[in-house]
Amino acid sequence: MIREEWNQIVNNQNVRQNLSSIRKALKEGDNLAVLLNTIAGEEQILIRLLDAEDAKTRKNAVLLMGDMGRQEFLPLIYAAYQKESQRFIKSAYLAAIGKFDYKEYLEDLKGYLMRLSKAEVTKETQKHHMEEMRELTSLIVRMEGVTTHVFTGWDNTYDVILLTNRNFVEVTRDELLMLVPDARIRLFNAGVMAQVSNLNWLNKIRTWQEILFVVKGMKTCVYDPIRAAEVITGSSLLPMLAESHRGGNPYYFRVEMKSKRALDERSDFVKKLSGHIEKLSDRQLINTTEKYEFEIRLIENKEGNLNLMVKLYTLRNDRFSYRKEVIPTSIKPVNAALTVALAKEYMKEDAQVLDPFCGVGTMLIERHKSVRANTTYGLDIQEEAILKARQNTETAGQIIHYINRDFFRFQHEYLFDEIITNMPFRIGRVTEEEVYEIYQQFFGTAGRHLKKNALIVLYSHDREYVRGMAPQNGYQIMKEYEISKREGSYVMLLKYMGLPGSDPWST
Repeated sequence: MIREEWNQIVNNQNVRQNLSSIRKALKEGDNLAVLLNTIAGEEQILIRLLDAEDAKTRKNAVLLMGDMGRQEFLPLIYAAYQKESQRFIKSAYLAAIGKFDYKEYLEDLKGYLMRLSKAEVTKETQKHHMEEMRELTSLIVRMEGVTTHVFTGWDNTYDVILLTNRNFVEVTRDELLMLVPDARIRLFNAGVMAQVSNLNWLNKIRTWQEILFVVKGMKTCVYDPIRAAEVITGSSLLPMLAESHRGGNPYYFRVEMKSKRALDERSDFVKKLSGHIEKLSDRQLINTTEKYEFEIRLIENKEGNLNLMVKLYTLRNDRFSYRKEVIPTSIKPVNAALTVALAKEYMKEDAQVLDPFCGVGTMLIERHKSVRANTTYGLDIQEEAILKARQNTETAGQIIHYINRDFFRFQHEYLFDEIITNMPFRIGRVTEEEVYEIYQQFFGTAGRHLKKNALIVLYSHDREYVRGMAPQNGYQIMKEYEISKREGSYVMLLKYMGLPGSDPWST
């Protein structure tokens, strides 16, 4: 097919369309080799298309040359970019240049970008002007990288939002007040809003999911990219960044928009907003899709306006840095931390703890970080999980004994004070029938390993199985907490009472 389309190009038939079709074909199989072989000796035909009268033909030709990646095309593409008069295709030249080793043109590209940033732009050319600036910025960042700023503002005062599990915002609030008694706090449906005098507590609270900053003068704005850019650049954002980081301008950002509007409408808004922010900040703030240092978060509210917040990627969050390894069934570490926080009042120090389905060890590691345990065992039938659990635990600086064994065949010389686990659930090839059988076996087996009045902490996606099976096997359900309605996940706290009429386990 590529040969037929190239022959039509040679004969000046449907040139623009055939260039586009060849580009699409390159995404499949080994068609690049086919194309290179097909046009060998006829490269001048493609090169001459850089002077085609039709602008879209020039665009498709330069993009195809970029796809081919032959370095000898680069000077020709760059020269064509310099003389191109149609603004709407200039970004295509830059996209093609990015496929080559273009470092010899880097200083020239930086000069173009500087001139574009200061140029007067009409409403008609604004979109393509910004597209060209974005491509130039991307080329420069790709070649030079970003000199990442170091966050130093740990002792500054901030207005922050801690996003949490919606059902347990009070848990995070209480943890924050213990560490920062003078914090001014207000709860809302998605978390905790607080004014804090420092951030030294940040990695000591394990139940927040995300931290956002509310910047003075940058709380809300109308749904208009120019007005939004004016609000953002006219706020205290730049002073806040300067006061909390080591190093000068520029700062690199991305924009994230949460709205029910169509994807193409959101994308168009974000592109326009990003370009206006760069221009109004005199490129002290630079938009990039990679190696960004902070995010401007836009959330459209019920009135159609935008709530504005900032997320700092320069702010190190080391809470779960121990978890280097995961498997598909791994619990989110923040959910493991929340599970432990909900069960904490029932846990005792120096307990003998067992996790019969330990995965990569997250639940046991989080348990020990909150309440110090004694001898702790983790079992899993998957050898991969056990190997990864050992690595995570070593990184966490803890000692946990992991055994690659089926819990239902496990034997141990003494009884445990506590079981804490993320129960298996339907995923991949695991069927509902298999999960049901696991629950049956678990409640029939677990008691053999537990002292009387032992605590069982289950993170479960099958609450009804627990409700149906636990009481008849000698377990009392003490508490249950809904973690996610959408996922059907619960934390359930049980006490092992022993089967009626059986000899109780000794304490």
